[in-house]
Amino acid sequence: MFCARLCGLALLVSCLSAGDSATTPADEIKLKDYRPVSIYNVPKTEVRKARYPAIDFHTHDYAKTPGEVDAWVAAMDAANVARSIILTFATGDEFDALVARYGRHPQRFELWCYFDFTGWDQPGWSERAVAELERCHRQGARGVGELMDKGMGFRPMSQKATVAQLTEPELGMHINDPRMKPLLAKCAELKMPINIHVAEDAWMYLPPDASNDGLMNAAKWRVDLTKKGIADHDQLITTLAEAVRDNPQTTFIACHLANCCADLSQLARLFDAYPNLYADIGARYGEIAPIPRAVRAFMEKYRTRLLYGTDNHYKAGLYPVSFRILETADEHFYDIRFGYHWPLHGLDLSDETLRDLYQANSVRVLGR
Repeated sequence: MFCARLCGLALLVSCLSAGDSATTPADEIKLKDYRPVSIYNVPKTEVRKARYPAIDFHTHDYAKTPGEVDAWVAAMDAANVARSIILTFATGDEFDALVARYGRHPQRFELWCYFDFTGWDQPGWSERAVAELERCHRQGARGVGELMDKGMGFRPMSQKATVAQLTEPELGMHINDPRMKPLLAKCAELKMPINIHVAEDAWMYLPPDASNDGLMNAAKWRVDLTKKGIADHDQLITTLAEAVRDNPQTTFIACHLANCCADLSQLARLFDAYPNLYADIGARYGEIAPIPRAVRAFMEKYRTRLLYGTDNHYKAGLYPVSFRILETADEHFYDIRFGYHWPLHGLDLSDETLRDLYQANSVRVLGR
């Protein structure tokens, strides 16, 4: 046992050297270079395929050529992923080009468009935006998203949108703005669900200091509440709640668990109040796996409202680790790609919940 611990510690020190053969003194190790390796002798399960055929409800335009589209399909086949929903941020010619590129595999990819916010502060914008939404629907759009509001409201976006664009000084509309009402109603009429990103998780609103246990991600994705007019986390959750409440025929998907990972009771209250609200779990495995008992209880209770998603490039290798977290009871393992330094734990979800999460809920939302 002692020898095993020494071997594990040696490996840990090696990982911490950040490419230098010399050992770094402990008080000089930077958090960004910290690469912990679990030395617990506990089960380690490799899960290459989803237990049931899965629909990845949160992806983006990762494949830039026909060959890359084919490679993505091959990666999906290997992982038992039946279909990927591509949230494009696109309208107009940009959306049409994506339809052409992914059209070679119509049963494997489904494209969602954006709302065209060009001239959103000018008279007649709602009518023009509805017309473009209808056009995108005729071109093949089956939903809208990922609408992005990190506090400054919506504004024109594209595939090339940067983090800076999402928090720039210009204020846009929130989802509960009256000018949004015609678009939300049209989505209900066309049976186009809306995937919406509101706020960020709580760590991103806290000072990026020594007390913030999500420090590296918190620093990278920090929301600066000193900006004039920016809405905070709870204010944005309120905008979502009001839009969902006032548009009961429209289906909403709050992506990333509505960025309520630090307090899932907020999302639970929304689920309890609004049957037209769902949530995807894309890009939040690092936030939920550290607290497996609480998250398992939440996901089992609300199993008919949650959608599987990755929000990650198909080459990044996230399929296996996401399956491991959802399907196994493995304990205390790490995956630094999530940006945190927390140990992760499997949720060991029931078969019933896995069936709903991977596909049944998606089929219900899509209505096909």
